[in-house]
Amino acid sequence: MQSMTDNSSHDGESSPAGNVVEFRRVSYRAPNGQKVLQDMDLAIQGGETLVLLGRSGSGKTTSLKLINRLLQQDAGEVLVEGKPTTQWDLIQLRRRVGYVIQEAGLFPHHTISKNVGVVLRLEKRSRSEIRERTDEMLRLVDLDPAQFGKRYPYQLSGGQRQRVGVARALASDPPILLMDEPFGALDPLSRNELQQQFLRLRDRLQKTIVLVTHDIREALLLGSRIGLMESGTLIGSYTPEQFKVSDDPAVRAYIEAFGGC
Repeated sequence: MQSMTDNSSHDGESSPAGNVVEFRRVSYRAPNGQKVLQDMDLAIQGGETLVLLGRSGSGKTTSLKLINRLLQQDAGEVLVEGKPTTQWDLIQLRRRVGYVIQEAGLFPHHTISKNVGVVLRLEKRSRSEIRERTDEMLRLVDLDPAQFGKRYPYQLSGGQRQRVGVARALASDPPILLMDEPFGALDPLSRNELQQQFLRLRDRLQKTIVLVTHDIREALLLGSRIGLMESGTLIGSYTPEQFKVSDDPAVRAYIEAFGGC
């Protein structure tokens, strides 16, 4: 199978020190005025998997949506590839950023192949290129195109639909991949299977990945770095090894809540 090395170009400046995504004193309030993020500073380097860990309402998903401008901050800057998101053409930005959500978000009236190829059609790729790329992506997530390509989402299991969601997000070869609780709705066996497949894909593709979870075990397994969030504040970022031995009270409380991991 061909390597998924991205050769596309953009008009942003080079990212300093290899940072692909940066938050610079970013704050965000919900439409009801509630403060969701406060003065967030974070740099995400190329090729790393940063896991945003925290309880519900801590600001994890909001942070993710600021990267692809599904939301826009009230203060500070979010930079993608060295360029503020507010200066990106929105379509071009989202083509640089794959997005995987819980339950995959597939179009129910489209076949699996059409779901995977939706961005490629928007890019006006040729039919032969779309078919070849779609088949490649399905094989990448261990779904046989001949067996699954003509099926519809309702004909797949939850784990299979989640794989299709990953294949769709990777189809246009974006350098950045955002994943919001991608395995949270799955049964334990399917979740473990997809986590192991994610590790294989992560090591193979070398994408910059930001993954949201509230599960500390998942964070320790999948992340090359963990950002712990609490009440809209980034407590700190740690390698999995640093996280396990940190004496920060917020970290210790999280570890103890999960039985010491």
